[in-house]
Amino acid sequence: MNDPIFNELKARLKFDAQGLIPAIIQDVKTQKVLTLCYMNELALRTTLEKGFIYLFRRSQNKLMMKGETSGHTQAVQEMRVDCEGKSLLFLINQNVAGCHKGYLSCYFEKIGPDGQAQVTDELVFDPKKVY
Repeated sequence: MNDPIFNELKARLKFDAQGLIPAIIQDVKTQKVLTLCYMNELALRTTLEKGFIYLFRRSQNKLMMKGETSGHTQAVQEMRVDCEGKSLLFLINQNVAGCHKGYLSCYFEKIGPDGQAQVTDELVFDPKKVY
């Protein structure tokens, strides 16, 4: 598909050798960082066309809509590009939770000075009932 607007955006971006670019997903209301994912060109194009986060699942080598299994979708409100075009930031409206382990954010653990992890957030849903 020859889309001049998408082509202009793509020209600003620096995808890695595998054709991926990191994308930070942040809740627009709470400003909490929810997760980091990777997008290929198709994931980015589909995200922009549909208005929901699509990502490239490296472990499964496929395109996936965030929340397609759980229903915990992420509606895009704003997209930003870092100063070097090496990463993306999406401000989104989160439906339920962003983490498949049941928390709003994948960053639910705080590492203390002793190196031990402490859960700082509360579960939003029971992953055993969803997956």
